[in-house]
Amino acid sequence: MTHSGTTSRAQAAQLTVLRPGAGRVGDLGAIGVQFKLFGADTGDQVAIVEHPFPVGALVPPHRHTREDEFSIVTAGEIGFRSGDEEAVLGEGGYISKPRGELHAMWNAGDMPGRMIEVISPAGFEHFFLDLADLVAGGPPEPAAIDELAGRYGLSFGRPDWLPGLIDRYDLTPPPFG
Repeated sequence: MTHSGTTSRAQAAQLTVLRPGAGRVGDLGAIGVQFKLFGADTGDQVAIVEHPFPVGALVPPHRHTREDEFSIVTAGEIGFRSGDEEAVLGEGGYISKPRGELHAMWNAGDMPGRMIEVISPAGFEHFFLDLADLVAGGPPEPAAIDELAGRYGLSFGRPDWLPGLIDRYDLTPPPFG
């Protein structure tokens, strides 16, 4: 994979070749991440990562202030809640999650799931890099997660619908968030 690892808003997109299965892998706590395209590869237009979702995985409700996310389910069943809308999508399903809207994602099935995440504009992929590094050092303190999230314009929420969602899908809440 070719990328500089640094971000410059004035750069142009560059040819990037990434073979199937390639890309740095990390653990984000509840789900994993595999990095496919960084902003440095796309002129900061988009970043693309893949997320494996183990059975029972829940990405806690959160809100982005700087980027929109677009997800494509490639395996299993992934549930999404954004604002007041909830959907469970199987392989080939697409969803957009606009910035500023509280949303959550979870494995809604009984087998591992996977999705591609397109982040626009790029930059938030570095949150995943930083979080994977933090998680690799052991279970992070909530204050460290909050500080990291704040640097990337991310906030977490605890909406009243969350306990029912956890019960309905037999989800394992992440140890932080």
